[in-house]
Amino acid sequence: MNARQKRLFEDARKKNPNLKIPEAQPVSNWTEDDLALIKQGVGDKSGRPASAGGGAQAVGEGDAPVAETGSVVTYFEEKGFGFLRPDGGGRDIFFHISRLNEGQASDLTPGTKVIYELGMDRTGKMAASSVRVVPPQA
Repeated sequence: MNARQKRLFEDARKKNPNLKIPEAQPVSNWTEDDLALIKQGVGDKSGRPASAGGGAQAVGEGDAPVAETGSVVTYFEEKGFGFLRPDGGGRDIFFHISRLNEGQASDLTPGTKVIYELGMDRTGKMAASSVRVVPPQA
């Protein structure tokens, strides 16, 4: 393991103290769960491990973002940001008003259904990279 990989692993271990790595095991023998735990702690935030909840799926081989559904939990209009709760469960997702692609800011009330894609904010944390308000069904 090189110095960068070791640093990334130690950062991931801070968020998940139960994360263990066998000393003699090469990277190619890591299970998908091991890789998902490392990805969850550091690095690419565009996907989630499949075990995290029903609707969330990790980004595929083509690296195309996966659209997910959820609802607005809170939105602070004066600050221009809020949080979304995934329908499949899991942590709330941060979003900024600049990432609203379809719909109006006035539509972002608690309980409003949205479709979003996972990405990273400017600090490297998981955030919604594209938010679209789902029109109410008649």
